[in-house]
Amino acid sequence: MKKKVSIFIVCIIIMVLPLSVGAASKDTFKWAQIGTVGTIDPAKAYDDASMGTIWNIYETLIWYDGTNTEKFVPVLATKAPTVKNGGISDGGKKITFNIRKGVKFHNGNTLTPEDVEYSLERAMICDPSGGPMWMLLEALTGTGGTRKDGKLKAGIVDKIAKAVEVEGDNVVIRMPAPYPPIMSIFVSSLCSIIDKEWSIKQGCWDGKYENAAKFNNPEGGKEPLGKISNGTAPYRLKEWVPSDRIVYQRFEGYWGEKPKIKTGIRKYIPEWSTRKLMMQSGDLAMMPVQASQLPEVQEMKNLRIVETPTLFVTTAFFSQKIEASGNPNIGSGKLDGNGIPPDFFSDINVRKAFQHCFDAKLYMEEVANGKGKILTAPLPAGLPFQKDFKGYDFDLKKAAKYMKEAYKGQVWEKGFKMTILHNTGNDMRQAAAHMIAENVMELNPKFKIDVAHVEWKDYWVKYRQHIYPIFIIGWFADFADPHNFLHTFMNSEGDYGKHIMFKDAEIDRLTAAGIKETRTAERRKIYHQLQKLWIKHALGINVGQPMGIRAYRKDVKARKINSQFATIILLRNHGL
Repeated sequence: MKKKVSIFIVCIIIMVLPLSVGAASKDTFKWAQIGTVGTIDPAKAYDDASMGTIWNIYETLIWYDGTNTEKFVPVLATKAPTVKNGGISDGGKKITFNIRKGVKFHNGNTLTPEDVEYSLERAMICDPSGGPMWMLLEALTGTGGTRKDGKLKAGIVDKIAKAVEVEGDNVVIRMPAPYPPIMSIFVSSLCSIIDKEWSIKQGCWDGKYENAAKFNNPEGGKEPLGKISNGTAPYRLKEWVPSDRIVYQRFEGYWGEKPKIKTGIRKYIPEWSTRKLMMQSGDLAMMPVQASQLPEVQEMKNLRIVETPTLFVTTAFFSQKIEASGNPNIGSGKLDGNGIPPDFFSDINVRKAFQHCFDAKLYMEEVANGKGKILTAPLPAGLPFQKDFKGYDFDLKKAAKYMKEAYKGQVWEKGFKMTILHNTGNDMRQAAAHMIAENVMELNPKFKIDVAHVEWKDYWVKYRQHIYPIFIIGWFADFADPHNFLHTFMNSEGDYGKHIMFKDAEIDRLTAAGIKETRTAERRKIYHQLQKLWIKHALGINVGQPMGIRAYRKDVKARKINSQFATIILLRNHGL
């Protein structure tokens, strides 16, 4: 059964007001993005808007070699460790980084091996709730978090201290077991190197292990490094006006090759019409393009369009235990026709009905303009062990059947009312939300679903507070390994898994086993089984794997984009 409804491709008419953003110039690179930055603390940031900002002002020990996600080049280390050069030893459990000399932080302080040790240990000790530190902790300590029941785990600080040590000009990493994607994790923004002396003065961890508990899980929004920075990158943070702009200034004391661009300006412009007009006028050097907007961009002159395959998945998650107190998104909070109960999506019949209401093929054709891939499980093409198992086809008859079985027939008899939310300015997610809502409402006139948008800086906070019945969100690879997606999406402690409030012992066992298994055939079995379990439990609707699309002015020079950074803008990779 196929239905074409024009509302699936959402058209928004916006009054465009004059913007005082400054004219384009030869040494200024200005671009627009739709995501707002929440924090620039490397230990806390876990979204592409915030991490992209961090990568422009901080550096890591190593980086990817061009577009290759398996080879690395040195940055703050003098060489990228390998087994061949002796940097990786002890069966893969020991990694030695020789730290570069003569590197200056933006405040003039000199980089030392102690700064590197402090940066990694401080990030793990901090371990903010909802942050990215599970990756480094899992690899270096064997556990993905520092807390249990709100308190520091016994012995965790000692494990952190022993995992990172300074030996002369080297920083030595020791792990309890080999961790296949560990080198990719050292590229992540969470491993950004900060100035120890300066950070302590700002109120960060004082460097004393006995005081670690005082600095663990800082209050959200009050992290000492949330809005200030002192890195070693070729750009320093000059100005940050939340929900408006971030201005970067070239760091003249940079140790490496000087970047060609003097000033970078990242404008927050969620409205497509405004971005389009600024690009047409030459006021922007670059803007990201959603696939639904591509036909309009292709008609514009003096532009160059760059398409990059992504390691990125967009999913509509079902929250199975919604916060009820004062929550307008669930109406009355009861199954009485005017709302939904907090555990509405705990009934698998409801989840399966919603699954059958999403027409992935139509979405990919008409919204994504064919730029992307349909997925049945949240593992993107391009990663090992990805396979397209049979999922949920678009079928409103099947959807109606499941709805009639949900809550022993009460859903069909009484109806419900709820809201699906997406982040402001993301037309692709808005279209997906409308598609789901329209098709579900067609099943029964008693079903009522509103669609609303929320600014990203608030959206990512609210979904973690379980405020949204359905939240639509994307995930780009932290590291190029299936563990990063299937653990994140499915494990009860995964960054998304824990926010859908679903726990399954078999899933938790398999996601834990997958990262420890070194035999390729056994890893394949594990990750194939996890993809099947995602479908079996109907944990969320896979909206798809998008293509990364950027529009550049023709005079802009840009290096080829690594698939892991298709959504990230790195100033150092551009010239005018």
